[in-house]
Amino acid sequence: MTRTRRRGRLLGGASIAAAVVSAVALYWLQPWKLWQDETVREALPAAAAPSGPGASATVPGAPTAPVTVARGTLISHEHSTTGTVELIRLPDGSHTLRLANLDTSNGPDLRVWLTDAPVKEGVAGWRVFDDGKHTSLGKLKGNKGDQNYPVPAEVNVADFSSVTIWCDRFDVSFGAASLAAV
Repeated sequence: MTRTRRRGRLLGGASIAAAVVSAVALYWLQPWKLWQDETVREALPAAAAPSGPGASATVPGAPTAPVTVARGTLISHEHSTTGTVELIRLPDGSHTLRLANLDTSNGPDLRVWLTDAPVKEGVAGWRVFDDGKHTSLGKLKGNKGDQNYPVPAEVNVADFSSVTIWCDRFDVSFGAASLAAV
């Protein structure tokens, strides 16, 4: 085999390897999401409708309208993040976490978490939320706007003191808020 032919095969193999590495990196990092905004405009949910004969939609003695039980303001961590969070008790006794006026970067595998971690400013707060107790309320529906996340009935909201927009792919907080009782 001539030297030119070997060099051509090496360059061809290197090109294929570079293409595979580039494809994997693009899939993993999803850099295009940094320039794509997804805006969500959800209204505050109403209480669930009663089911079955004689069922009541409200808990006895409970308010007949949604009540904010905790509130916080988002601070930036890995990415610039603004907006407010509210933990809302619905008339049927269920809870919903509401993100209002959210504005953050888009990214791969973003989640909304309730956590027991204290919210820390700056780099010190980027990675603390998976150290203790946390529960995922699901994928972030959009990086802008107003959105609601039902809290599962088995979750005791009193166990959690903060909310984070968590990037599960890179284990980092985009932004977070402490929840203060109202």
